[in-house]
Amino acid sequence: MDWKIKPSKSIRGEITVPPDKSISHRSIIFGAVSSGDLRIRNFLTGEDCIRTLEAFRSLGAEIIMEENAVLIRGKGLKGLSAPSGPVYLGNSGTSMRIMSGILAGQDFMTVLTGDESLSKRPMRRVIEPLALMGARVKPLEGGDHAPLSIRGREERLLPIDYNLPVASAQVKSCVLAAGLYADGTTVVREPFQSRDHTERMLGYFSADIRKKRLTTEITGLRELIPRDIDVPGDISSAAFFIVAALLVKGSNIVLRRVGLNNTRTGVVDVLKRMGGNIDILDPGHGFEPSGDMKVGYSKLRGTVINAREIPLLIDEIPVVAVAAAAAEGQTVINGIGELKVKETDRVESMARNLSNMGAGIEAVRDSLVIHGGVKRFKAAVLESFGDHRTAMSMAVASLLSDGECVIRDTACVDTSYPGFLEDLRNAAY
Repeated sequence: MDWKIKPSKSIRGEITVPPDKSISHRSIIFGAVSSGDLRIRNFLTGEDCIRTLEAFRSLGAEIIMEENAVLIRGKGLKGLSAPSGPVYLGNSGTSMRIMSGILAGQDFMTVLTGDESLSKRPMRRVIEPLALMGARVKPLEGGDHAPLSIRGREERLLPIDYNLPVASAQVKSCVLAAGLYADGTTVVREPFQSRDHTERMLGYFSADIRKKRLTTEITGLRELIPRDIDVPGDISSAAFFIVAALLVKGSNIVLRRVGLNNTRTGVVDVLKRMGGNIDILDPGHGFEPSGDMKVGYSKLRGTVINAREIPLLIDEIPVVAVAAAAAEGQTVINGIGELKVKETDRVESMARNLSNMGAGIEAVRDSLVIHGGVKRFKAAVLESFGDHRTAMSMAVASLLSDGECVIRDTACVDTSYPGFLEDLRNAAY
């Protein structure tokens, strides 16, 4: 499926973006191994999260889709059962990496598989810590990739003190999930702060978890106490409309009930630093805070994004690159290595697309250098490269083009934002 996007005169109105993808995944993962019933309201029904839901159904969890919620009857830490065959996770790296930690604590073998894209993403980073804890995790086709065979330790897992080689919320979450099954205290140390949705949710479910700066400790063998979850809007999805409103003259939008977890608002911090007019209205509280955001057209300027900031806006870098190309001056994004091992190589995908639209962009070692100042992007035929965030970022750039743009192969957007094109067209005037 291809999209045709025409330039816009302004972006206006109120938008409610889809529920947070990261929180939706974790609500299923940890809800399924909690010790009772819970409801998840505002669950994201995108393809990736449905893969997680179906995976836990195949592992014996009772999960009921209601009209406006998901009901889970938790099986307890050790209540899952062996699936009848391999568990297919589509394109969801979050599912595969965090589930690996849960499955490492079970007393049966599971095989996790994925689509062509997921089967190219690195899994050694979860295999190694799980092996240290006593689980047997093996890539069935060799190398560093899925499909993965996971057989839990017959006895309790071993606690470890582990230094993450990269700041990755998925890897951290995998180790903490396995730590639920360890006989003792597992310690995870990060080089930089990454998303903390797992720590928040485990604490909300009364796990024995403690966090101090970049170190998180979890003591295992305590059952999780289920509590209902109300998932806020996904700031990663909101970021496309934030950048669109900042770039297109005459724009003024309100985004309703967006998640404001401080390990996810790096994109807001960077765009404000670039001169973006972004206001937070009525911020809420709770274990996952949320609030409304008001965004208006702004004259942006270039900035430097340091490697330490990357884990806090890893998914928003493609659309930030669009903002940087239209900003005055040069933007340098450091520490871009993790962008090369996402659903696609996002450094390559964004560099090729933005270059085709007339922007100056180049990768220099571990940095992305963007020469700003584009007033109007050149209309072009653009490629998604099978990556939802690349596709949506190029849709935003197309709003500031000098003619109609075509974006190819956009079915991938259904993994996180099935109604994106409709919302964009409703907001664009």
